[in-house]
Amino acid sequence: MSIESHLAELERRHRSLESELRDALAHPSVDNLAVAELKRRKLILKDEISKLKTATLH
Repeated sequence: MSIESHLAELERRHRSLESELRDALAHPSVDNLAVAELKRRKLILKDEISKLKTATLH
């Protein structure tokens, strides 16, 4: 897998998690642990995206 396609996949997954998070927060009976896990996974993806973008610049 090329770096560009890997980056595109990570960004797609990040958007998907953002959507899941938005949906979870829209429900009054939201599970705080589930929200925290979604946020954690989203942050991990954001870090990976940032590292890849930095690596492609050098």
